[in-house]
Amino acid sequence: MDLYHRDNYADFLFSFDSVALFFTGALVAGGIYWFLCVLGPAERKGKRALDLSGGSISAEKVQDKYKQYWSFFRRPKEIETAEKVPDFVDTFYNLVTDIYEWGWGQSFHFSPSIRGKSHRDATRLHEEMAVDLIQVKPGQKILDVGCGVGGPMRAIASHSRANVVGITINEYQVKRARDHNRKAGLDALCEVVCGNFLQMPFDDNTFDGAYSIEATCHAPNLEEVYAEIYRVLKPGSLYVSYEWVTTDKFNAQDEEHVEVIQGIERGDALPGLRAYSDIAQAAKKVGFQIVKEKDLAAPPAQPWWTRLKMGRLAYWRNHVVVQILSAVGVAPKGTVDVHEMLFKTADFLSRGGETEIFSPMHMILCRKPMS
Repeated sequence: MDLYHRDNYADFLFSFDSVALFFTGALVAGGIYWFLCVLGPAERKGKRALDLSGGSISAEKVQDKYKQYWSFFRRPKEIETAEKVPDFVDTFYNLVTDIYEWGWGQSFHFSPSIRGKSHRDATRLHEEMAVDLIQVKPGQKILDVGCGVGGPMRAIASHSRANVVGITINEYQVKRARDHNRKAGLDALCEVVCGNFLQMPFDDNTFDGAYSIEATCHAPNLEEVYAEIYRVLKPGSLYVSYEWVTTDKFNAQDEEHVEVIQGIERGDALPGLRAYSDIAQAAKKVGFQIVKEKDLAAPPAQPWWTRLKMGRLAYWRNHVVVQILSAVGVAPKGTVDVHEMLFKTADFLSRGGETEIFSPMHMILCRKPMS
């Protein structure tokens, strides 16, 4: 081969290598984009992975607070008392709120699957049912007991046009909820207060209705929170709650059952799961009349845990992302531990649903008597 042809051949190889390198780079970039953004982005996403934090906890203290959270379970009597629960629950939600928003959405609860509906639509319908049950009218004032970052509050305000006041013990969630309310254009209908739902900063007979969606499970004593809700409701008003419970299929002598329930309790900041039979009893003791009681997870309802099962690949993807962000110092140390805890808890929740020993939506509808 003469010099001319050798030079042309070399130029051809260089051009070919450049094109191959370009397409390889494009393929890698596309794969990363798909992995991070398409496979399972959050909201869903009110929160980006790059913004993960420890809530109100400073970044350098996240790992210590995670260890402190687990230390509560070495002193179980401390999480059975009203004075210890606020710190316990507040620490938990500082640790998990950003991860919940990023990986799940703004509504921190479950809902039955509905054929032909997305998870988002099923969640919204589950929330709207709560406000429909308490029969409020536009302009009336209702209470969201344990509002989180306000996903249900916004759906309920939009659906009912009622004025919704939410209470959460976590200051960071108050900030997030107010930001979301403003962005949604619902801050005129939605108000958020930081406080303990065992000692609410509201006058007697204030609200025209109330609801709690998978929130009062954090109370060490259900009667105490029900008594507070009863106090702030106007006579004749309705209250509905979706409660986390063990079902009639739970066997306390079955080691696997006990392992699942304890896994749920420890991964979700619960002083202890209650039996389904305890719910109406607690409501009656504080004066409520029981209007209706039903496990919304029971057949023929479609499984509520399918979203957890379907999301395993996204959980794995998210865990890799969290590990990378933590390694490079973007996410606080301890974030990997928190995410791993939630990953394991998701498995316990799925097992609880599949075996039907646990329900996160035992619904009870109560009325405060007129006199």
